[in-house]
Amino acid sequence: MEIFSQVAGIGFFLLLGGCGLFLVIQLYYLLGVYRKLAAYTVPQTPEKTANPPLSVIICARNEEENLRKNLPKILDQDYPEFEVILVNDFSEDDTKWLLKDWSQQYSHLKTVEIAEHVRLKHGKKFALTLGIKAARHEHLVFTDADCFPQSDQWLRQMAAAFSGGEEIVLGYSPYLKKRGFLNALIRFETFHTAMSYLSYALKGNPYMGVGRNIAYTKSLFFRGKGFAAHMHIPSGDDDLFVNQNATPHNTAICIHPDAHVWSEPKTAFAAYASQKTRHAGASKAYKPAHRRMLATQLISAILFYAVALITVVLYPSYWYMVLGAYLLRLLVQLVVYYPIMKKLQTQGLIWALPILDPVYYGYICINGFFALFKKDVTWK
Repeated sequence: MEIFSQVAGIGFFLLLGGCGLFLVIQLYYLLGVYRKLAAYTVPQTPEKTANPPLSVIICARNEEENLRKNLPKILDQDYPEFEVILVNDFSEDDTKWLLKDWSQQYSHLKTVEIAEHVRLKHGKKFALTLGIKAARHEHLVFTDADCFPQSDQWLRQMAAAFSGGEEIVLGYSPYLKKRGFLNALIRFETFHTAMSYLSYALKGNPYMGVGRNIAYTKSLFFRGKGFAAHMHIPSGDDDLFVNQNATPHNTAICIHPDAHVWSEPKTAFAAYASQKTRHAGASKAYKPAHRRMLATQLISAILFYAVALITVVLYPSYWYMVLGAYLLRLLVQLVVYYPIMKKLQTQGLIWALPILDPVYYGYICINGFFALFKKDVTWK
C-alpha cells in the first residue's frame, strides 16, 4: 500500500511537472514569437511609393467558372503597369476560349497554353516555371484562379513592400466566412498558419508563404534554381520556395486589408483533409531547424492538453491546479490572438477559441499521421 502511494505521488509530480513544462513552452511561442505580429503596425501606402512593373502569374486547370468570377478583379487592378499571365495547364473545359475572348478586351492579359503529353506528366511547378519564364517584369506576384483580391489596391500594397529592396513579400489569404463548424475550423487553421509564418518573418526567421498571395523577384527565382531542389515533391511551390530562399534581410510581409486575397473554403471534411495532407507532404522537406521549431510548438500544445486531461482524470482533487494552468494559457492567447485576428479579419473566432484550439491541434496531429502513408498527391 505504501509503495502504491509512493508511485502515485511520483506520477502526480511527473504529470504536474510535464504540464508546467509544456505550459512554459507554449508561453514562449505566444509571447516570444506571436506577440511580434500582435504588436506590428500595418503601414499605410505612402503616396510617392515606387511602383515597379509587375507580372501577376496564375496557373489554372479546369478553372473556367472561377476565372469568370475572379479574373476581372485582378485585371482591373488600380496599378500603373502590370501584366497578367494565365497559364492554362491542359484544361479540358472552355478556359481556352474564355481567355481568347478576354485577351481582346484586356491587352495586358497574356496566356500560356500547356498541352498534356501522353508520356509526360507534370505538376503545378512546371506550369509556374513556364509562367515565370514568360513574364516580362522582374517583380512577380502569384495567386490562384479560385482567389480574388479584397480591393483594386492589392498590387499597389504588395509592390510597396518591395520598397526596401526585398526579394520576397509574404501576403495573406483568408477563407470566406460560411456557416458550420468546418468553416470555423478552416478559418482558424488559416489564421494560425498565417500568424506563425508572419510572426517568424518579423522575428527574422521566415520559413514559408502561401501561394494564394505571395510575391518575389524573377532574379531570385533563377538564382535559386527555381523549384529544382524540390521538383520531385508535387506540392510546395510556395512554402518550399520560401523555405529555401528566404533570409532575414530579403523578406517582408504585407497584411494591409486592401492586400488580402480571399478564397472559397472547402465544404466537406474529406476535401479539407486531402488539402491538409498535401500541405503536410511539403512540410517534411523544410529545413531541419524549421521542422524542429514547428514540431516543438505542435507537440507541446498537444501534450499540454493530454497531460492536463490525464492529471484531472487520475488526480481529480487537484483539478484547480490544472484549471489554473489552462486559464493562464487561455488568457495569454486571448491577449495575443485578438489584435492579430483583427489584422487578419478573423476576430469573430475569438469566442470559439476554447473549442477551436484543441480541435485544431488534434486534427492537425491526426491528419499529419495519415499523411505519412499517402503517396499519391494531385496537381492542386
